[in-house]
Amino acid sequence: MSSEPTEVHHEDHGEGMTRKKIVQIFGVLLGITVVEFIIALLLVPKGIIPAHIANPIYIILTLAKAFYIVAYFMHLKFEKIGLALAIIVPILFIIGLILVLTNESHYWIDLRL
Repeated sequence: MSSEPTEVHHEDHGEGMTRKKIVQIFGVLLGITVVEFIIALLLVPKGIIPAHIANPIYIILTLAKAFYIVAYFMHLKFEKIGLALAIIVPILFIIGLILVLTNESHYWIDLRL
């Protein structure tokens, strides 16, 4: 047995999260939310942006918010690539499934009409 002391390694999952970074991410999330509200409450009702164009914009903005939440507040940005891929790849399959089922539902709705 060696007489050297063993070192204990602790992982700091929030190593890159300073108060300044948290405030920055909060500002980004707040900004995206404000843009969504402006589109929903001002631009779409006044006819400046049609609803069929606003919907993809909502989806993109929501995905951006989801990225920031998962990456920074759930600390996925600081994890090893294997764990990140284990979470991201199934989510991509779920998104694909949702898109396919949405397309399929339009087919069935059109049959009833």
